Amino acid sequence: MQEKKKEKERILILGGSGFIGNSIYKELPPYFHVRATYCKQHGLFSENKIFHQYCIEENSTFLLLNTIRPTVIISALTGNYESLLKVHREIADYALLNQNCSVLYVSSSEVFDAKWRYPSYENDVTLSESSFGKFKILVEKLLLEKVPSQTAILRLPIVLGINSPTIFHLRQCIRHEATFEVYPNLVVSATTINKVCQQIHYIINQSLHGIFHLGSNDMIHHEDLFREITSKIGDNMPIFKSVFSSNEDRYKAILPKTNKLPRQYQITVSEVIEESSLNEEIASVK
Repeated sequence: MQEKKKEKERILILGGSGFIGNSIYKELPPYFHVRATYCKQHGLFSENKIFHQYCIEENSTFLLLNTIRPTVIISALTGNYESLLKVHREIADYALLNQNCSVLYVSSSEVFDAKWRYPSYENDVTLSESSFGKFKILVEKLLLEKVPSQTAILRLPIVLGINSPTIFHLRQCIRHEATFEVYPNLVVSATTINKVCQQIHYIINQSLHGIFHLGSNDMIHHEDLFREITSKIGDNMPIFKSVFSSNEDRYKAILPKTNKLPRQYQITVSEVIEESSLNEEIASVK
C-alpha cells in the first residue's frame, strides 16, 4: 500500500532544465508523476509535454502550482535573488494551504562560507559573507519558519560526476593543456550528481523532512581532489594554478551527522574520485 501511494505523488521540479534539476528529473519519472520547468526556449524541453515554460520574472508561480497541484515541490531554481525570494514565499503559501505538500529546497555549503575554521554540520548556525550564501540562508529560514514540518533543506557541497560541468571543464583543460584553478589550503567535502539523485529519491520515498547535508562523510584538500581525479583520467595534466586565500587551512566542508541517510545512500571522497574519473566513452553512454 505504501509503494502504491508513493507512485501517485505529483512532483514538480522547478529549474528542471539546469544541471541539478534535470538530473533529478531523469531519476524520478519511472516511479512518480513528474513535471518540470524550463525558462529559455529550447527544443529539447519545449517539445516535451512534461516540461512547462516558466520564468520567475514573467510567469505566475500561483498559476503554475494550482494547475499542476504538486504534492512534492523540488526547488533547484536560479536567477534574480529578489524574484527567487518572492517565488519561495509563494511556494510556502501554497504548502501552507496544502498540508500534504512537501518542499525540497536545494541549498548549498555556501550558507557557512563565513565559518571557515571547522567543517559544518546540519544543526550549526549558518553564517555567510557572500551574496549567494546570504540568499540561500534567507530562503532556508523562510521555509523552515513557515512550513517546517513540510520542508527538507538539501545542502550540497561540490557536485561532481562524469557529466558534471566541473569535470567537463577539467577534461577540456587537460585536452588543451589549459589552466585549471585549485585551492591548496581549502578543505572540502564532495559528492556526485548520481548520488544526490539517489538521496533525493530516498528522501521523497520516506517523506523525510529537516536539514540534510548531502555530501561525503569525509574531507579532502581541493587541490588533492582534482589532482587525484586527473591522475585517474590519464597521463596528461592541465596547468594547475594554485590560488591561496590564506596561509592556513580553510574549511568549506559540510558533513552529515544528525541526519545521516542509510549507508547505501552515503558516499566517500574516494567514491567521488572514482566516479568522476571514469573514461569518456562511459560518460557519453550515461
